[in-house]
Amino acid sequence: MKLLLWDIDGTLLASGGAGMRALEKAVSTEFLHGEPADLTQIDWAGRTDRWIAEAIFAQYGIEHTPEHVTRLLDTYIGNLPDYLERLSTVLPGIPEILTAVDQRDDIHQGLLTGNLERGAETKLGHFDLWRHFAFGAFADDSPRRNDLGPHALRRATTHTGITFDPANVWIIGDTPHDIACGKVIGARTLAVATGHHSREELAAHQPDALLNDFADPATFWTLLS
Repeated sequence: MKLLLWDIDGTLLASGGAGMRALEKAVSTEFLHGEPADLTQIDWAGRTDRWIAEAIFAQYGIEHTPEHVTRLLDTYIGNLPDYLERLSTVLPGIPEILTAVDQRDDIHQGLLTGNLERGAETKLGHFDLWRHFAFGAFADDSPRRNDLGPHALRRATTHTGITFDPANVWIIGDTPHDIACGKVIGARTLAVATGHHSREELAAHQPDALLNDFADPATFWTLLS
């Protein structure tokens, strides 16, 4: 019995900068009195929304309080649909793979993502992909991505009634942080070069498997067999 835990941005979706644009607008309207925000210096690939909020506050000298975090992220999520419509797309092969997993009895799938759960639902729901995921781990659980694996495993067991052997768990993502958080729980890691990191950069972190993309689902299934 296998468990697949998917990242979202750069793995399931090509965001086209939608998240960054939505966050920049939130920072501008909530904290900069309408002055433009520039978040391009923050290395946020593979990070969590709560980690990114802390980095934004540090950049702009904004006090890092729970109230400010809530204010920023609520506005960000409210901004997302417009930017998703204009900038984001589903990556090739993903709808076919997710649907095929749903039709199998020997594989379950969930999310392991740096998005808040509300953000994940907004992004995936926009493309009718949220229905494939009954459980997951999110930025709500911790600002540190390496903390998320145990939350995902616990929810997988609660949902399915199965205690998954880490050797049969695959963490699937497009950044070195995805690879690292998989290794923390002893899971296998599948890196895909559809985000901001090249195949060579990902290979340096020694994932168990590495693909250029998911455009040929047959290649994906061969790796998992």
